[in-house]
Amino acid sequence: MSDATLVLIVLALGTFTLKAAGPVVLGSRALPLRLQRVVDVLPAALLAALALVSTLSDGRSLSVDARVVGLVVAGFALWRRAPFVVAILLAAAATAITRAIA
Repeated sequence: MSDATLVLIVLALGTFTLKAAGPVVLGSRALPLRLQRVVDVLPAALLAALALVSTLSDGRSLSVDARVVGLVVAGFALWRRAPFVVAILLAAAATAITRAIA
């Protein structure tokens, strides 16, 4: 298991623990608005970090290759409100085409 995967698992478990502990600690009270905003974006931030580490790392150093093209294509497709599966397929196709050309 790579270090990045281990970090992701630990952060995901931490996020789950924080979300599960909230109702227990707060009871029926709501979180303060500023804290609620942070909790709302935490899963997206973790997913973005995973995508960047997986795309730009070869295990020991930064690596810019065809995966970056796929990430950009997927980001653009999602920005244009394409379904997630379509974005993944477009990213895979763009990466494969880039690798075939290069």
